[in-house]
Amino acid sequence: MRTLNALSPIPFSRRLFIAGGALALTGIGIRATQANAIIGKAVEITGNVSRRQANRLEGLKAGASLMDRDFVSTGKESFAELALGEDTSLLLGSETELLIDAFIAGQGGTIELGTGQMVFDRPEGLAKIDLTMRTAFGMIGVRGTKFFAGPNRGAFAVFVEHGRVEVTGGGVMKAVGRGEGVEIRAPGEAPGAVTQWGKARIREAYASVGIR
Repeated sequence: MRTLNALSPIPFSRRLFIAGGALALTGIGIRATQANAIIGKAVEITGNVSRRQANRLEGLKAGASLMDRDFVSTGKESFAELALGEDTSLLLGSETELLIDAFIAGQGGTIELGTGQMVFDRPEGLAKIDLTMRTAFGMIGVRGTKFFAGPNRGAFAVFVEHGRVEVTGGGVMKAVGRGEGVEIRAPGEAPGAVTQWGKARIREAYASVGIR
């Protein structure tokens, strides 16, 4: 299982709002949902996965409800499939930390990826949503798509299976479309060139979140 260890990730507790250090999804323009509103559920849990809500830490089990401000973390060789609303899925890889900052079904919201890797999946043909994903490396702007984000081959990488995302880092934005990927080598740096990914690299990235 590949992790972000080689990239010396910034601890999640230091937050992700470091100048020049976030991958942002643009144009959210939505309001946070009510603090205790149920926004989704845990679909499948493998291994050791926990959820922190306010000051309460507990193991996350399949079928458990998810709410805004839930902080989900997976242990070593552990995976989680989360559903937000009825149509959006998040697949978390091993040793991954994710904060669901705010989410409104059918509209979008904001999530933060602290360490590790994930796949965001929303089927083609549905109404687009405005979602922002923040990371220590930059921001990803999403409007209804399927993409991978996380460490891959010594860099923080984003790959788009379908749809389009806007990856911003170091004051530079790169649009990434179907079959394309982009890398950011270090927090605060600009994204590199957008390239077509081959099947081997796609399989490698997806395997890190438990997709075989």
